[in-house]
Amino acid sequence: MTSNWRDRAGTDFHCQKQPASSSRGMVVSNHPLASAAGAEMLAAGGNAIDAAIATLFTLTVVEPMMVGIIGGGMAHIRLADGSHRFIDGQSTVPSAVRPDTYTSKPGSAHDVFDTIGDENLNGPKAVAVPGSLKAWCETLHRFGTMSLADVMQPAIKHAARGYAATPYLHECITDCADEMRKDKAISAIYLPGGMPIKPGERVTQSEYAETLTYIAQHGEAALYQGPLGDILVDYMKANGGFIAREDLTSYKTVERQPVRADYRGWVILGPPPPAASGVHIAQMLNILEGYNIAKLGFGTAETIHYLAEVLKIAFADRAAASGDPDFINVPVERLTSKTYADERRRAIDSTRAQKWGAGVQQLEGAHTTHMTAADAFGNVVATTQTINNLFGAKIIIPGLGTVPNNYMNLYDPRPGHALSLAPGKRVTTSMSPMMALRDGKLAYALGLPGGKRIFPSALQALINLIDHGMSLQEAVEAPRVWTEGNALEVELAVPDNVRAKLTSLGHNVLAVPTVAGGMNGIQFHDDGRMSGAACWRADGTPIGMAGGLARAGVRFGLA
Repeated sequence: MTSNWRDRAGTDFHCQKQPASSSRGMVVSNHPLASAAGAEMLAAGGNAIDAAIATLFTLTVVEPMMVGIIGGGMAHIRLADGSHRFIDGQSTVPSAVRPDTYTSKPGSAHDVFDTIGDENLNGPKAVAVPGSLKAWCETLHRFGTMSLADVMQPAIKHAARGYAATPYLHECITDCADEMRKDKAISAIYLPGGMPIKPGERVTQSEYAETLTYIAQHGEAALYQGPLGDILVDYMKANGGFIAREDLTSYKTVERQPVRADYRGWVILGPPPPAASGVHIAQMLNILEGYNIAKLGFGTAETIHYLAEVLKIAFADRAAASGDPDFINVPVERLTSKTYADERRRAIDSTRAQKWGAGVQQLEGAHTTHMTAADAFGNVVATTQTINNLFGAKIIIPGLGTVPNNYMNLYDPRPGHALSLAPGKRVTTSMSPMMALRDGKLAYALGLPGGKRIFPSALQALINLIDHGMSLQEAVEAPRVWTEGNALEVELAVPDNVRAKLTSLGHNVLAVPTVAGGMNGIQFHDDGRMSGAACWRADGTPIGMAGGLARAGVRFGLA
C-alpha cells in the first residue's frame, strides 16, 4: 500500500507509487521496459551485474534523453564478498581542446560556464570522449556471468520493433524541441512532422538497432578501435567537433575506492573524485550530525534551514576544490573530517541565513538516469549514467543512430580554475550511487538523476531513512529542497507556513514543481527480502524476483 507521511510541525506528503518486494533479486530503473530487461537476466540465472548492463543498454533505447553509449557514468558495485568498488566511466576532454577553446559569454545571467554560440552546450563541439560503452562492457566481462550478446537482446529488440512513448518522454522532447529541430536526424525520430512525438506513439530506432547488433557481436572495440569509431570521428571532423581516433583508442576506465562517512552508527559509501558527491555528502552528514534532526522533524523550517546552510557550504567548497584528482589535489581528508565539520558547524547561525565562501584553499583559479539491481547471491549495483543535459548535444550521429553527450558544458571555459579545460581531464559530476550499511550489513542502495541537485537529494534521502525513520518508498518520494547560495528551491508540497518562516530567516524561497529527478533504490531486510522503490518524478519501476523453481520430485508425487 502507499503511505501518507505526517509531521506535526513540518511537511506532509502522500506516496504516489508502491514498492515491490522480492526474495531472489530486484531491478529498479526509470523505465519499466529497462527494469524488465534486467529482471529477464535474473530470471535466466544471471547476477546483478548482468541485470544492470542489460538495463543500461535498454535505457539507451527507451530513455534516450538521459543515457547513451556516447555518454559517461559511475557505477558503485558491491560484490557478494562484501567488497565495494567504483567503476569510473566518465567522459574526458578531447586532446584537441585547450583551456581557451571556448569563449565565455560576457555577463551571462545563467552560468559562468555559458559560452558564445552555446558551443559547449549543443552540437558537435559539445561532445566529450565517451566512456559508457567501454565501462559497461568491461564491467560485464569482469563481474558478470552472461555474454554481451545475451544482455543486449532486449535493447536491440526495443530499438528495432519500437516502443510506446510515455508522457514523460513527450515532455522532455517538448522542452528541447527548438534546439532539436536544427538537426535532421534527431528530428526524424522524435519530432515527426516537426512536432514532438505523442504519448502512446511508437518510437522506432532501426539505425541504432544495427549499431547495437554490431556491438553485441564485436564488443566495445567496435567503437574504440573499430568502424563505429570511424563513423563518430568522421562526423566530428566534418562538423567541427573535437573527438579524434586517438581519443577513443587511448580512453581508459578507472577503478576507484569509495568515500566513507560515519553517521550516527551508519556507514555511508559514495563515489570519490572526480565525482564531487561522495566527498560533499560525507561533509554535510558530518555537520548535520551535530543537530538532532529527528527531533526537529521532517520538512520543518528548522530542518530545512540547516539543510540549506550545509548545502551552501558544500557548494562553496565544491567550486573551489572539486575536480579530476589527476589534475588537481582534491583535499578529501580535510573535507570529510569531523574536525572540519565542527569548524563549519560553529559558524552556522540558527536564526538567519548566511552567505558562505570556501573553507578550503582554492586550488586553481541535470539530466541523467539511475538504476539499482541486486541478486540473491549478494551482488548489488547502483549506477548513474548520463549524456548530461536532456538529449545531450541535441543531435544524432548519422550511421550510429544515437544521441551523444554534451559533457563539455560541465567544464569551466575560463582558464585557471579547478574545473577548467585540459586534454584528457575527466568530468566532475554530482552522480551519487550511494550505499548505506548498518552493523556491517548492507541496508540501502540508491541514486537519482538531476545534475547539481543529485547529491543534495541523495543526502536528504539518507536523512529521511536514518533520522526520520521513513520507509524507502517514502524516502525517495519525499519533498526535496536545494540551493547553492542563491534561491532556496523547495518543492510545492512544502507548506506555505514553512516557506514563510524560511523567508523570515533570510532565505530567498522559490517554490518549484520538482528538485532533481526520479530516485530509485533497494532496501535489504534482515530476513533476506528486498524492497525496491522508485519515485513519481520519472517513469521509475521496480521489478522483483520471488517464487522459484519447483521442489524436487514434485512431478512424480514424491515431494
